[in-house]
Amino acid sequence: MTNTNKVLELLEQVLKEDKGATPAFGELKRRLGWEFNGMRLHEYYFENLGKPAGEMGPRFRQKVTESFGSLELWEKDFRATGAMRGIGWAVLYQDPDSGRLINFWINEHDTAHPSGGNPLLIMDVFEHAFMLDYGLKRADYIEAFFKNINWQAVEARIK
Repeated sequence: MTNTNKVLELLEQVLKEDKGATPAFGELKRRLGWEFNGMRLHEYYFENLGKPAGEMGPRFRQKVTESFGSLELWEKDFRATGAMRGIGWAVLYQDPDSGRLINFWINEHDTAHPSGGNPLLIMDVFEHAFMLDYGLKRADYIEAFFKNINWQAVEARIK
């Protein structure tokens, strides 16, 4: 939140100085997406973790089964998404128009988000999320992540 607020303050200052058509303004606007989405994704990530993890809710089970054919296929897809090479996020989004659930790879905080998508489950796969505890063993981190999902938080996000 600190960096998001700082960028917003700087943007306000640049506009007060009537410098909206400058490279500085453009770079700040670009940075705002990075900072804001990074802040929000981390909030969602930490919210959907924690014990007691509980059981998957019935609405989540139903939506996943409708969208992927089975819970097993969804989980296989989500884990594979999180195990992809590179840094980023694995995010299960709900399409607000169709209600369909889709796993997305978010390479950076500010790119590849589906427009209007409702994030249900967020897994941080930037190195800082797992390297200290798991080293290069991302699969072990993903396993631990699944053991610590707060399914009530995920269920509450379904629309």
